[in-house]
Amino acid sequence: MSEQKLSTFWDHLDELRKVIIRMIIAIVAVALVAFACKDMLFAVVLAPSRSDFWLFRFIGVDSFDLQLMNTLLTEQFMIHIRVSLYIGIMVASPYLLYLLVGFISPALYDNERKMGAMVVVSAFIMFFIGSAINYFIIFPLTVHFLGTYQVSADVANMLTISNYVDTLMSMNILMGLVFELPIVCYIAGRFGFLTRDLMQRFRRHAIVAILIVAAIITPTTDMITLLVVSLPIWLLYEMSILLVKRRHYEIKKN
Repeated sequence: MSEQKLSTFWDHLDELRKVIIRMIIAIVAVALVAFACKDMLFAVVLAPSRSDFWLFRFIGVDSFDLQLMNTLLTEQFMIHIRVSLYIGIMVASPYLLYLLVGFISPALYDNERKMGAMVVVSAFIMFFIGSAINYFIIFPLTVHFLGTYQVSADVANMLTISNYVDTLMSMNILMGLVFELPIVCYIAGRFGFLTRDLMQRFRRHAIVAILIVAAIITPTTDMITLLVVSLPIWLLYEMSILLVKRRHYEIKKN
């Protein structure tokens, strides 16, 4: 019996190794394509730093262009690699999730498999929605405010390309995680850790917390940007209440 269990363990470990190798190959393949398309890649990355970006044209922002600079010999090359890897992970993520679900699903029951697939797909979609909202709305407003803000006309802003790219990627990931709120609340409600009444009772506290989170994500002083960030997070909270309410109804019905 112990030899059989040991054999099964090594079989699973070998299958996991194959899955990891496939994931790495997929990421590297997409990253190499992104690396080769340097002009197209950085046209997208640097678009929010220019006044012809769609959001600035829409709201009528005055002409501005951030002057990004490089301070280290290898900085631009390393940024090229990092951005390419980031794009590789993001673009290949549907295939990565497919491999992970395929590896885990044999150990699950049918209902657990369906529920797990729904949660994974929903989490993936919400993460991309959050990242898209950041790229098209939140990050451009943030970079415009901070990039043009001056304590004195004698102090010029000299922004590095590294700081710009790091801020963009970190805010993309952060907003993607914030948009996982409905999924997290649904799972918590499914396991009985969260109820509709509890979320409704602490709605005012949640709104204050949302404003604080929005202020951290976008360190600007204007109310418009704060409301632009706070509104979708508040809608996510209300969506979470509906999801928990639906799960609560399903439990009572069963």
